[in-house]
Amino acid sequence: MSTAATSGAAVRVDEIDAVDVHVHVEEGCHGETALPEEFAAAAAKYFRSDGVGRDLSAIAAHYRERRTAAVVFTVDARTQLGRIGVPVAELLDRAADHADVLIPFASVDPRRGSTAVAEARSFVREHGARGFKLHPTLQGFDPSDPELCPLWAEISDLGVPVLIHSGQTGIGAGLPGGGGLKLRYSNPMLVDDVAADFPDLKIILAHPSVPWQDEAISIATHKPNVFIDLSGWSPKYFPEQLVRAARSYLQDKVLFGSDFPLITPDRWMRDFEGLGIDGPVRSKILKDNAVRLLGLA
Repeated sequence: MSTAATSGAAVRVDEIDAVDVHVHVEEGCHGETALPEEFAAAAAKYFRSDGVGRDLSAIAAHYRERRTAAVVFTVDARTQLGRIGVPVAELLDRAADHADVLIPFASVDPRRGSTAVAEARSFVREHGARGFKLHPTLQGFDPSDPELCPLWAEISDLGVPVLIHSGQTGIGAGLPGGGGLKLRYSNPMLVDDVAADFPDLKIILAHPSVPWQDEAISIATHKPNVFIDLSGWSPKYFPEQLVRAARSYLQDKVLFGSDFPLITPDRWMRDFEGLGIDGPVRSKILKDNAVRLLGLA
């Protein structure tokens, strides 16, 4: 583990203009890929992107040029997919070499029980993880399952946030049976149980939660420990009720996220300008809320 991994936050808040809280690392340094080839191709087609893979060093350079910090992660879905993707510990350690712009989140496979709990503890204490990324549909788990309580308790005790996919996903889209992936696991109402039972656990619902947008807004309004990131959709396609909430009563609870590389920060920012959100609310969404939530100040 590099020294930077244990030195705390290195991002200088006064030197960045935004924080992108949703950036996928889809390629490891030895050629590992996060998703099986057919899943990656389906996601690229769904988002009309050029592909999924990007290396960590290239990501750091991309965001450094844009004066933007990036929360980077992969997803450990070894049980569901039957393969190990990008090694999480390696990602965390390598991100420390770019600590001026990269904020590394770990991932564990919740279906691995006590092993996942032990890994979560190690990733934070030994590898400098600043949070966790979980994807109920891709990983094949129900967030409200009582068997996951030890994992939620551990993450809460570690004092770091967890970013949880919600809503429809482009992964598996168009494949027979959606690649066997079940969308119901990503209904945010399943996360509401977790938010209620672990009130100190900071939860970020990833994406506009289509088709459960109203549920996500309700949860973020009701639970002080729940936030929403705006990744995975171009802002010009945001549901009207989400834009209205972001402008007003949820302006302290929503966060800029792109879903890089499927949606780039450049495209997201360009389309965000069309929403006409400016002034203090714009600053909150693009930077201030994330700075507070991630403890960057």
